[in-house]
Amino acid sequence: MNDKIRQWSLILVGLSGLVLAVGILALCTGSAGIDIKTIPRILLQGRDTAEYSILMGIRLPRILLGMAVGGALSLAGTLLQGMFRNPLVEPYTLGISGGASLGVCMNILFKFHAVIGIIAYPLSGFLGASLVIFLVYNLNRRTQSVQSNRMLLTGVMISYVASSLVMLLMALSKSDDLQNIVLWIMGTLDEPNLNLIKFACAGSVAGLFISYFFCMDLNALLLGEEEAASLGINTTRTKKILFITASFLTGLSVAVAGIIMFVGLIVPHFVRMMTGPDHRILLAGSFLAGAAFLTLSDVIARVIIAPLELPVGVITGIIGGVMFIWALSRKQVTL
Repeated sequence: MNDKIRQWSLILVGLSGLVLAVGILALCTGSAGIDIKTIPRILLQGRDTAEYSILMGIRLPRILLGMAVGGALSLAGTLLQGMFRNPLVEPYTLGISGGASLGVCMNILFKFHAVIGIIAYPLSGFLGASLVIFLVYNLNRRTQSVQSNRMLLTGVMISYVASSLVMLLMALSKSDDLQNIVLWIMGTLDEPNLNLIKFACAGSVAGLFISYFFCMDLNALLLGEEEAASLGINTTRTKKILFITASFLTGLSVAVAGIIMFVGLIVPHFVRMMTGPDHRILLAGSFLAGAAFLTLSDVIARVIIAPLELPVGVITGIIGGVMFIWALSRKQVTL
Protein backbone atom coordinates (compact mmCIF):
# COMPACT_ATOMS: atom_id res chain seq x y z
CA MET A 1 0.00 0.00 0.00
CA ASN A 2 2.83 2.37 0.84
CA ASP A 3 4.43 1.68 -2.54
CA LYS A 4 1.16 2.50 -4.27
CA ILE A 5 0.75 5.75 -2.34
CA ARG A 6 4.34 6.68 -3.16
CA GLN A 7 3.76 5.92 -6.85
CA TRP A 8 0.54 7.94 -6.92
CA SER A 9 2.22 10.84 -5.16
CA LEU A 10 5.00 10.88 -7.74
CA ILE A 11 2.45 10.82 -10.58
CA LEU A 12 0.47 13.71 -9.11
CA VAL A 13 3.61 15.74 -8.41
CA GLY A 14 4.84 15.09 -11.95
CA LEU A 15 1.53 16.10 -13.53
CA SER A 16 1.31 19.18 -11.29
CA GLY A 17 4.80 20.15 -12.40
CA LEU A 18 3.76 19.64 -16.02
CA VAL A 19 0.75 21.93 -15.52
CA LEU A 20 2.98 24.58 -13.94
CA ALA A 21 5.58 24.30 -16.72
CA VAL A 22 2.95 24.56 -19.47
CA GLY A 23 1.38 27.54 -17.68
CA ILE A 24 4.71 29.36 -17.54
CA LEU A 25 5.35 28.54 -21.21
CA ALA A 26 1.92 29.93 -22.14
CA LEU A 27 2.59 33.05 -20.07
CA CYS A 28 5.82 33.75 -21.96
CA THR A 29 4.66 32.79 -25.45
CA GLY A 30 2.81 34.99 -27.89
CA SER A 31 3.16 37.64 -30.56
CA ALA A 32 4.74 39.85 -27.88
CA GLY A 33 7.48 37.63 -26.50
CA ILE A 34 8.20 38.15 -22.80
CA ASP A 35 11.32 36.67 -21.24
CA ILE A 36 10.59 34.46 -18.25
CA LYS A 37 13.32 36.26 -16.25
CA THR A 38 11.47 39.57 -16.55
CA ILE A 39 8.07 38.28 -15.42
CA PRO A 40 8.65 38.73 -11.64
CA ARG A 41 9.87 42.29 -12.17
CA ILE A 42 6.88 43.09 -14.42
CA LEU A 43 4.42 41.70 -11.89
CA LEU A 44 5.99 43.56 -8.97
CA GLN A 45 6.90 46.90 -10.53
CA GLY A 46 5.32 47.24 -13.94
CA ARG A 47 1.62 47.71 -13.24
CA ASP A 48 1.40 50.58 -15.70
CA THR A 49 3.29 48.86 -18.51
CA ALA A 50 1.96 47.13 -21.63
CA GLU A 51 3.69 43.90 -20.61
CA TYR A 52 1.77 43.82 -17.32
CA SER A 53 -1.53 44.30 -19.17
CA ILE A 54 -0.66 41.49 -21.57
CA LEU A 55 0.28 39.09 -18.78
CA MET A 56 -2.54 39.81 -16.33
CA GLY A 57 -5.28 40.97 -18.68
CA ILE A 58 -4.90 38.57 -21.60
CA ARG A 59 -2.60 35.60 -21.04
CA LEU A 60 -3.27 34.64 -17.42
CA PRO A 61 -7.09 34.57 -17.78
CA ARG A 62 -6.67 32.54 -20.96
CA ILE A 63 -4.37 30.06 -19.18
CA LEU A 64 -6.81 29.69 -16.29
CA LEU A 65 -9.70 29.11 -18.70
CA GLY A 66 -7.71 26.55 -20.68
CA MET A 67 -6.81 24.62 -17.54
CA ALA A 68 -10.39 24.72 -16.26
CA VAL A 69 -11.93 23.59 -19.56
CA GLY A 70 -9.25 20.98 -20.24
CA GLY A 71 -9.60 19.53 -16.77
CA ALA A 72 -13.41 19.55 -16.94
CA LEU A 73 -13.60 17.81 -20.34
CA SER A 74 -11.02 15.21 -19.35
CA LEU A 75 -12.80 14.55 -16.06
CA ALA A 76 -16.17 14.22 -17.82
CA GLY A 77 -14.66 11.68 -20.22
CA THR A 78 -13.14 9.72 -17.33
CA LEU A 79 -16.47 9.55 -15.51
CA LEU A 80 -18.39 8.39 -18.57
CA GLN A 81 -15.79 5.80 -19.56
CA GLY A 82 -15.76 4.45 -16.03
CA MET A 83 -19.53 4.18 -15.87
CA PHE A 84 -19.87 2.36 -19.17
CA ARG A 85 -16.59 0.44 -19.15
CA ASN A 86 -16.15 1.64 -22.72
CA PRO A 87 -13.09 3.71 -23.75
CA LEU A 88 -14.95 5.21 -26.72
CA VAL A 89 -17.58 6.89 -24.53
CA GLU A 90 -17.00 10.59 -23.99
CA PRO A 91 -19.11 13.78 -23.99
CA TYR A 92 -19.19 13.98 -27.79
CA THR A 93 -20.05 10.36 -28.55
CA LEU A 94 -22.84 10.43 -25.95
CA GLY A 95 -24.26 13.60 -27.51
CA ILE A 96 -23.80 15.75 -24.39
CA SER A 97 -21.70 18.29 -26.25
CA GLY A 98 -24.23 18.37 -29.08
CA GLY A 99 -26.98 19.28 -26.64
CA ALA A 100 -24.81 21.92 -24.99
CA SER A 101 -23.96 23.33 -28.42
CA LEU A 102 -27.61 23.61 -29.33
CA GLY A 103 -28.39 25.36 -26.05
CA VAL A 104 -25.63 27.95 -26.50
CA CYS A 105 -26.56 28.54 -30.17
CA MET A 106 -30.14 29.25 -29.14
CA ASN A 107 -28.82 31.63 -26.50
CA ILE A 108 -26.75 33.49 -29.13
CA LEU A 109 -29.60 33.60 -31.65
CA PHE A 110 -32.41 34.60 -29.28
CA LYS A 111 -30.14 36.76 -27.07
CA PHE A 112 -31.17 35.30 -23.73
CA HIS A 113 -27.93 36.76 -22.32
CA ALA A 114 -29.36 40.24 -22.80
CA VAL A 115 -32.15 39.33 -20.37
CA ILE A 116 -30.48 37.28 -17.64
CA GLY A 117 -26.84 38.31 -18.07
CA ILE A 118 -23.61 36.45 -18.68
CA ILE A 119 -24.82 33.44 -16.67
CA ALA A 120 -27.04 32.64 -19.68
CA TYR A 121 -24.10 31.00 -21.49
CA PRO A 122 -23.21 28.30 -18.92
CA LEU A 123 -26.89 27.92 -18.01
CA SER A 124 -27.97 27.31 -21.61
CA GLY A 125 -25.07 24.90 -22.14
CA PHE A 126 -25.92 22.98 -19.00
CA LEU A 127 -29.62 22.79 -19.86
CA GLY A 128 -28.85 21.54 -23.35
CA ALA A 129 -26.45 18.90 -22.02
CA SER A 130 -28.95 17.86 -19.33
CA LEU A 131 -31.71 17.47 -21.93
CA VAL A 132 -29.55 15.07 -23.94
CA ILE A 133 -28.63 13.11 -20.81
CA PHE A 134 -32.33 12.86 -19.91
CA LEU A 135 -33.21 11.61 -23.40
CA VAL A 136 -30.33 9.12 -23.64
CA TYR A 137 -30.98 7.70 -20.19
CA ASN A 138 -34.76 7.43 -20.47
CA LEU A 139 -34.71 5.97 -23.98
CA ASN A 140 -32.58 3.12 -22.64
CA ARG A 141 -33.99 2.56 -19.16
CA ARG A 142 -36.90 0.45 -20.46
CA THR A 143 -34.49 -2.39 -21.04
CA GLN A 144 -33.65 -4.64 -18.11
CA SER A 145 -30.23 -3.06 -17.82
CA VAL A 146 -28.84 0.13 -19.26
CA GLN A 147 -26.40 -1.23 -21.85
CA SER A 148 -23.51 0.97 -22.86
CA ASN A 149 -23.68 0.03 -26.54
CA ARG A 150 -27.35 1.01 -26.81
CA MET A 151 -26.74 4.24 -24.93
CA LEU A 152 -23.70 5.04 -27.06
CA LEU A 153 -25.67 4.53 -30.28
CA THR A 154 -28.55 6.63 -28.95
CA GLY A 155 -26.14 9.42 -27.98
CA VAL A 156 -24.51 9.42 -31.41
CA MET A 157 -27.89 9.72 -33.13
CA ILE A 158 -28.98 12.54 -30.81
CA SER A 159 -25.67 14.26 -31.49
CA TYR A 160 -26.39 14.15 -35.23
CA VAL A 161 -29.85 15.62 -34.65
CA ALA A 162 -28.42 18.38 -32.46
CA SER A 163 -25.78 19.19 -35.09
CA SER A 164 -28.47 19.43 -37.75
CA LEU A 165 -30.51 21.78 -35.56
CA VAL A 166 -27.39 23.93 -35.03
CA MET A 167 -26.99 24.13 -38.81
CA LEU A 168 -30.65 25.15 -39.08
CA LEU A 169 -30.15 27.94 -36.54
CA MET A 170 -27.09 29.08 -38.46
CA ALA A 171 -29.11 29.24 -41.65
CA LEU A 172 -31.77 31.35 -39.93
CA SER A 173 -29.39 33.68 -38.10
CA LYS A 174 -28.21 37.13 -39.10
CA SER A 175 -24.65 37.75 -40.24
CA ASP A 176 -23.40 38.98 -36.83
CA ASP A 177 -24.95 36.05 -34.99
CA LEU A 178 -23.68 33.66 -37.65
CA GLN A 179 -20.13 34.88 -37.17
CA ASN A 180 -20.38 34.43 -33.40
CA ILE A 181 -21.74 30.91 -33.81
CA VAL A 182 -19.05 29.88 -36.32
CA LEU A 183 -16.22 31.22 -34.15
CA TRP A 184 -17.69 29.55 -31.11
CA ILE A 185 -18.17 26.18 -32.88
CA MET A 186 -14.49 26.09 -33.85
CA GLY A 187 -13.49 26.38 -30.18
CA THR A 188 -11.56 29.21 -28.61
CA LEU A 189 -10.20 30.26 -25.22
CA ASP A 190 -10.47 33.95 -26.06
CA GLU A 191 -13.07 34.78 -23.40
CA PRO A 192 -13.02 38.43 -22.29
CA ASN A 193 -15.45 38.08 -19.37
CA LEU A 194 -13.49 37.50 -16.16
CA ASN A 195 -16.58 36.47 -14.19
CA LEU A 196 -17.28 33.67 -16.66
CA ILE A 197 -13.67 32.49 -16.36
CA LYS A 198 -13.97 32.44 -12.56
CA PHE A 199 -17.22 30.49 -12.88
CA ALA A 200 -15.54 27.96 -15.18
CA CYS A 201 -12.63 27.49 -12.76
CA ALA A 202 -14.92 27.08 -9.76
CA GLY A 203 -17.22 24.71 -11.66
CA SER A 204 -14.43 22.43 -12.85
CA VAL A 205 -12.90 22.17 -9.36
CA ALA A 206 -16.35 21.50 -7.89
CA GLY A 207 -16.87 18.70 -10.43
CA LEU A 208 -13.57 17.11 -9.38
CA PHE A 209 -14.55 17.42 -5.70
CA ILE A 210 -17.96 15.78 -6.29
CA SER A 211 -16.52 12.98 -8.41
CA TYR A 212 -14.23 11.89 -5.58
CA PHE A 213 -17.24 10.91 -3.49
CA PHE A 214 -17.88 8.22 -6.12
CA CYS A 215 -14.36 7.01 -6.92
CA MET A 216 -14.93 3.70 -5.12
CA ASP A 217 -18.33 3.32 -6.80
CA LEU A 218 -16.62 3.77 -10.18
CA ASN A 219 -14.06 1.13 -9.24
CA ALA A 220 -16.90 -1.23 -8.38
CA LEU A 221 -18.69 -0.49 -11.67
CA LEU A 222 -15.59 -1.70 -13.51
CA LEU A 223 -16.62 -5.19 -12.37
CA GLY A 224 -20.10 -4.79 -13.88
CA GLU A 225 -23.39 -3.42 -12.60
CA GLU A 226 -24.54 -6.68 -11.01
CA GLU A 227 -21.24 -7.16 -9.20
CA ALA A 228 -21.29 -3.52 -8.06
CA ALA A 229 -24.84 -3.92 -6.74
CA SER A 230 -23.80 -7.06 -4.85
CA LEU A 231 -21.12 -4.95 -3.15
CA GLY A 232 -23.79 -2.56 -1.87
CA ILE A 233 -23.47 0.13 -4.54
CA ASN A 234 -26.68 1.89 -5.52
CA THR A 235 -25.86 1.82 -9.24
CA THR A 236 -28.94 3.74 -10.35
CA ARG A 237 -28.29 6.62 -7.95
CA THR A 238 -24.57 6.65 -8.73
CA LYS A 239 -25.14 6.78 -12.49
CA LYS A 240 -27.68 9.59 -12.18
CA ILE A 241 -25.35 11.76 -10.09
CA LEU A 242 -22.37 11.07 -12.33
CA PHE A 243 -24.48 11.80 -15.41
CA ILE A 244 -25.44 15.15 -13.93
CA THR A 245 -21.83 15.89 -13.01
CA ALA A 246 -20.57 14.98 -16.50
CA SER A 247 -23.29 17.04 -18.19
CA PHE A 248 -22.53 20.03 -15.96
CA LEU A 249 -18.80 19.85 -16.74
CA THR A 250 -19.45 19.46 -20.46
CA GLY A 251 -22.12 22.13 -20.63
CA LEU A 252 -19.89 24.57 -18.75
CA SER A 253 -16.94 23.85 -21.04
CA VAL A 254 -18.94 24.17 -24.23
CA ALA A 255 -20.59 27.36 -23.01
CA VAL A 256 -17.33 29.19 -22.31
CA ALA A 257 -15.00 27.70 -24.95
CA GLY A 258 -17.11 26.20 -27.73
CA ILE A 259 -16.52 22.82 -29.34
CA ILE A 260 -13.15 21.38 -28.28
CA MET A 261 -12.88 17.76 -29.30
CA PHE A 262 -10.78 14.76 -28.24
CA VAL A 263 -9.78 16.04 -24.79
CA GLY A 264 -12.33 13.85 -23.04
CA LEU A 265 -11.42 10.85 -25.20
CA ILE A 266 -7.63 10.92 -25.49
CA VAL A 267 -6.42 12.20 -22.12
CA PRO A 268 -8.12 9.53 -19.94
CA HIS A 269 -6.62 6.82 -22.18
CA PHE A 270 -3.05 7.94 -21.73
CA VAL A 271 -3.46 8.66 -18.03
CA ARG A 272 -5.00 5.21 -17.53
CA MET A 273 -1.97 3.67 -19.26
CA MET A 274 0.21 5.43 -16.69
CA THR A 275 -1.85 5.05 -13.50
CA GLY A 276 -4.00 2.00 -14.07
CA PRO A 277 -7.81 1.85 -13.78
CA ASP A 278 -8.11 2.89 -10.11
CA HIS A 279 -10.24 6.04 -10.08
CA ARG A 280 -8.70 7.27 -6.83
CA ILE A 281 -5.70 8.39 -8.88
CA LEU A 282 -7.27 8.39 -12.35
CA LEU A 283 -9.70 11.25 -11.65
CA ALA A 284 -7.08 13.72 -10.40
CA GLY A 285 -4.50 12.55 -12.96
CA SER A 286 -6.92 13.03 -15.85
CA PHE A 287 -7.92 16.46 -14.58
CA LEU A 288 -4.31 17.66 -14.39
CA ALA A 289 -3.31 16.07 -17.70
CA GLY A 290 -6.34 17.56 -19.45
CA ALA A 291 -5.47 21.00 -18.09
CA ALA A 292 -1.91 20.72 -19.39
CA PHE A 293 -2.96 19.28 -22.77
CA LEU A 294 -5.48 22.00 -23.62
CA THR A 295 -3.21 24.81 -22.43
CA LEU A 296 -0.33 23.48 -24.53
CA SER A 297 -2.67 23.09 -27.53
CA ASP A 298 -3.67 26.73 -27.12
CA VAL A 299 0.00 27.78 -27.13
CA ILE A 300 0.45 25.92 -30.43
CA ALA A 301 -2.70 27.52 -31.83
CA ARG A 302 -1.39 30.97 -30.98
CA VAL A 303 2.12 30.61 -32.43
CA ILE A 304 1.87 28.19 -35.37
CA ILE A 305 0.74 30.88 -37.83
CA ALA A 306 1.51 33.98 -35.73
CA PRO A 307 0.44 36.76 -35.71
CA LEU A 308 -2.79 35.00 -36.78
CA GLU A 309 -4.43 32.56 -34.40
CA LEU A 310 -5.94 29.15 -35.07
CA PRO A 311 -8.98 27.89 -33.14
CA VAL A 312 -7.76 25.63 -30.35
CA GLY A 313 -10.38 23.03 -31.32
CA VAL A 314 -8.51 22.50 -34.60
CA ILE A 315 -5.26 21.75 -32.75
CA THR A 316 -6.84 19.36 -30.25
CA GLY A 317 -8.60 17.54 -33.08
CA ILE A 318 -5.38 17.04 -35.04
CA ILE A 319 -3.18 16.13 -32.06
CA GLY A 320 -5.83 14.00 -30.39
CA GLY A 321 -6.68 12.06 -33.54
CA VAL A 322 -3.02 11.35 -34.36
CA MET A 323 -2.26 10.28 -30.77
CA PHE A 324 -5.27 7.97 -30.64
CA ILE A 325 -4.42 6.29 -33.96
CA TRP A 326 -0.80 5.86 -32.81
CA ALA A 327 -1.83 4.34 -29.50
CA LEU A 328 -4.39 2.07 -31.18
CA SER A 329 -1.83 0.86 -33.74
CA ARG A 330 0.57 -0.04 -30.92
CA LYS A 331 -2.29 -1.70 -29.01
CA GLN A 332 -1.74 0.62 -26.07
CA VAL A 333 -5.36 1.70 -25.82
CA THR A 334 -7.04 -0.12 -22.96
CA LEU A 335 -10.24 -1.41 -24.53
